[in-house]
Formats: sequence, structure tokens, C-alpha cells
Amino acid sequence: MGRGRVQLKRIENKINRQVTFSKRRSGLLKKAHEISVLCDAEVALIIFSAEGKLYEYASNSCMEKILERYERYCYAEKAIACSDPGPQGNWYREYAKLKAKFEVLHRSQRHLMGEQLDSLTVKELQQLEHQLETSMKQIRSRKTQIMLDFVAELQRKEKSLREQNKILEKELMEKQKLMAPSHQAQRQQQNQLPSSSSSPPSFPIAGLISESNPILRIGTFRGRGSVDSEAAAQTQVRNTSSLLPPMDAWPSEWLASMCNLKL
Repeated sequence: MGRGRVQLKRIENKINRQVTFSKRRSGLLKKAHEISVLCDAEVALIIFSAEGKLYEYASNSCMEKILERYERYCYAEKAIACSDPGPQGNWYREYAKLKAKFEVLHRSQRHLMGEQLDSLTVKELQQLEHQLETSMKQIRSRKTQIMLDFVAELQRKEKSLREQNKILEKELMEKQKLMAPSHQAQRQQQNQLPSSSSSPPSFPIAGLISESNPILRIGTFRGRGSVDSEAAAQTQVRNTSSLLPPMDAWPSEWLASMCNLKL
């Protein structure tokens, strides 16, 4: 006897329902793959389980392109069918289009984050891996470029600061050259102040000489009186010379004035 026809209704047993879903899902994905290969057709299959788990299949792994093509085709047919669409119909179509794009982007984002990868085939996983590697290369390249730009900016600032330092150093040297004569003149004035301010002490040299030796006579003849007077004068000079400073300490001006005295 042949097998009876299975009645299509919801399977009440949860375990049997999950087993049947797994078998039928695998067969459906297999059939979709076969028709895409045999007939060179673009096939997109989306399955949500009772728990909300997503299973999908797309020929050539181009689910986004197939969905966009489907949206364009559906909207074109609706536009032809509705010659005078109202604003409410336009809003509805725009909402459906944006919602479909959002779902596709959300699913792609989850795949990139490593979530919901059970429904992906080996080929899709390889494409996802390649996409992640390409993204990482671009990120590293951008990071390296930013670091190189930062280093170049620091080098430019360093060069600018060095040039400014050289300019300031040159200006400082010029100012020092201009101020050097004035500093030299001030030093000369400071060196001259002690000699001009100090006045030499006055000693009664002429009086002492005149008192000690009032009359000097030049000649070879010497009398007794002259000899006695000269001896007395020398004695008086010796007594008064102890009061005077030594001649080495006398200034040259005093010695010159003594030489000019009339003896």
C-alpha cells in the first residue's frame, strides 16, 4: 500500500515540530541552490523560525542586490497599476523601502559583529572574512596616515621654533654690540672716579726746607761759621724728616714741585 497523504496542519509536539522544521529547511535551501545553479537564476530565500532565528540563502551571496532589484520591480509595477497614486500610497512605499533597507543593514551589522552566523554558508563566511580583513587594512592605513601627519606637523613646528630662536639670538647679539660702547664708557668713568675724588694731602715741605736751610751757598770755600750752620741745619732736617712719609710714597706731582723750588 502507498503512503497516505500527510495532512497539512500545525504540529503540536514541540520536538517533532523542530525536527520537521530542520529537515524541511535543509531541503528548501537545497532546492533553492539547485534551481539557482541549474537555471542560472537569482534566488533569495529568507526563513524565520518560530523562535525568531533567521535563515537565508542568496545566489552568488548578493542578498542586498536581489532585494533592491525586487523593490525596484515591485514599485515599478505598483506605479504602473496606480496611475494616480495618493500621498498615502507614496508614504507607504517609502516606508516599506526604508524598512527593507534597515533590515538588510541590521543583518549585515550583526554578521560583522559575529552574531547570527549559523545561517551563513562557507562561501558567505569566507566573503565576510575577506570583508573584515579589507576593513582592517583600511583602518590600519588610515591610522598610520594620521600618525605620519601628526609627526610631520611636529617637525614643522620644531623647524619654525628653531628659526624664531635664531632670529631672536641675532637680535640679541646686535643689541649687545650697540650697548658695548656705552658700557665701556661707564667702566672708564667708574675707574676715573677714585683718582679724581681723592685729593693728595698737603705737607709743609717748602716751609720745612726753608726753615731748616734758609741760606744755601754754593762754593768750595767753607768757613767755620758756615760749617757750624750747615751742621745745625742737617740736624734739624733729620729731626723733621721723621715726621714725613717715605719718599717712595710721595706722588710724582709733589716731587716735581719740590724740584721747581728755588733753593
